[in-house]
Amino acid sequence: MAETRSCEFGISAKKRAAAADGFEGDDDIFVAKKSMLPTLAVAPPSWESDPAASLASLRHEFGEHGGVNMSIEASATFTVMEPETMRRMFTGELGPDRDFFIYSRHFNPTVLNLGRQMAALEGTEAAYCTASGMAAISSVMLQLCSSDGHVVASATLYGGTHALLTHFLPRICNITTTFVDITDHEAVKNAIVQGRTNVLFFESMSNPTLTVANIPELSKLAHDKGAMVVVDNTFSPMVLSPARLGADVVVHSISKFISGGADVIAGAVCGPESLLNSMMDLHQGSLMLLGPTMNAKVAFELSERIPHLGLRMKEHCLRAMEYATRMKKMGQRVVYPGLEDHPQHHLLKSMANKGYGFGGLLCVDMELEEKATRLMHHLQNSSQFGLIAVSLGYYETLMSCSGSSTSSELNSEEKALAGISPGLVRMSIGYTGTLEQKWSQFERAISRMEVGSTLFNKN
Repeated sequence: MAETRSCEFGISAKKRAAAADGFEGDDDIFVAKKSMLPTLAVAPPSWESDPAASLASLRHEFGEHGGVNMSIEASATFTVMEPETMRRMFTGELGPDRDFFIYSRHFNPTVLNLGRQMAALEGTEAAYCTASGMAAISSVMLQLCSSDGHVVASATLYGGTHALLTHFLPRICNITTTFVDITDHEAVKNAIVQGRTNVLFFESMSNPTLTVANIPELSKLAHDKGAMVVVDNTFSPMVLSPARLGADVVVHSISKFISGGADVIAGAVCGPESLLNSMMDLHQGSLMLLGPTMNAKVAFELSERIPHLGLRMKEHCLRAMEYATRMKKMGQRVVYPGLEDHPQHHLLKSMANKGYGFGGLLCVDMELEEKATRLMHHLQNSSQFGLIAVSLGYYETLMSCSGSSTSSELNSEEKALAGISPGLVRMSIGYTGTLEQKWSQFERAISRMEVGSTLFNKN
């Protein structure tokens, strides 16, 4: 039999024996069931509503030699003990659920472990990790929509996603999108055409305007008309759990908060096991055939960071709330869902997982791009409050003027429809330094801006 290591966290570090490879013996563990294959990273059923509790309920993977951290399976291809085994693997009789692997574009043990963590985090049956967030989004859309397919999507989306839906999919696949104000439920309902619309797509918190979507109500509207609901939850891991609120599929750019280090590019698709398995189908699967494969070394890095994601998110959110409150008192035009005057404050409060706050991003609307540019210049170069850079979820505060950066794919009319002001500065709030230290740096930058404006007006 295979050697195992076990402890109170579960069983792991299974070493496949020759008898198992040859499919001999009577033990049920080696009986392949075609109905179960192919097998993805399936999270055990969890009754926990708190994402941290769900993650803690997962089996702990040990290293091959008993290390507290799992081993990295960096191989692209895998051996078998007998030639007959390979034939059975390709016919689907043997698969990853029995510790049989063919090729890492298909399945890799280290990447599958990260998938189990992502499924637990989002409360879905299964998850598959990809090379980028855009790979996750595009693979889902191509699997759920055929030629002449139809998508209804929020008018306010990340620029890359907007470009995918506006330009690429119509040109390549004849998949068209109707963009709507996601807060106008009547408009959403009217845009979804029963029998034609395949997907309702939106972000849980919109990029960059931080509009919060009513996930339960939108999910009901879509399901009543036979459409699938796909939610990008990149802005609010731990804070919101879209699948628990009614969404069918949750996508992530893991490069952001989940990574936390701004050093890897990665994504994930979290959803029903049946959908994820169809995406890995040898003949029709978008993940299998397009090959947006995550590197095992990246998967290992990320799997080591997820256990402290909850702690990091709480600090991101705590500081964002404090800074937003103080900025508002200072007279700045602040957009933050944690503030009482945010249009969806009470909605977010009703949907959010308790204890994680209202998100780690805030916006300061300077109205004019020139004023936004000066603010960011002083925040970075005069006071060291943050860094002028795109992306989010880093331990340092990152700032960008969205209209001319991450939303630059939208034309002027589309930006206006999305509510993106030319001077909107998006800030991903970090947690380095003390809160008071960083706040004093913000105040110093504002003071220098005001002095500069006074001198300019005198001249």
